Amino acid sequence: MKLDATDKKLLELLQADSKVNVKELTSQLKLTKTPIYERIRRYEREGLIEKYVAVLDTSKIENSMVVFCQVSLENQKLEALKDFYKAVENIQEVMECYLMGGANDFLLKVVVKDLHAYHEFSSGILAALPYVSQIKSTFVLNEVKRSSVIPLF
Repeated sequence: MKLDATDKKLLELLQADSKVNVKELTSQLKLTKTPIYERIRRYEREGLIEKYVAVLDTSKIENSMVVFCQVSLENQKLEALKDFYKAVENIQEVMECYLMGGANDFLLKVVVKDLHAYHEFSSGILAALPYVSQIKSTFVLNEVKRSSVIPLF
């Protein structure tokens, strides 16, 4: 989707706060309500805006632990990759999953209650997924920066 300067500014404002009121948007963008609503509807219709969510402060949630898992598969055939994709889509603890180039096949961001819950997750759920051959875990000690804002260049 081709974005002009107004699109980029509007999307930046919406990423910062998707509940920002239209009066504020009209003021910052120097547009009336109608073109703003039309742009937002176009973003939604074309799938640029996937959904609206509440971003929670994990430091305020009792008993939550973030772990990054590097997962290697037995092979990298398309069937193995697709089976792994399907399997992780429905696992609640997996927040993000990326196919990687390099030493490991996947990088997963996982959130669990505590170390015991992670042990049960990694050995009981993750290790049982199709084609998994190796799991390496890295535990988050302190979250320095987290953002859901995608830079628009």
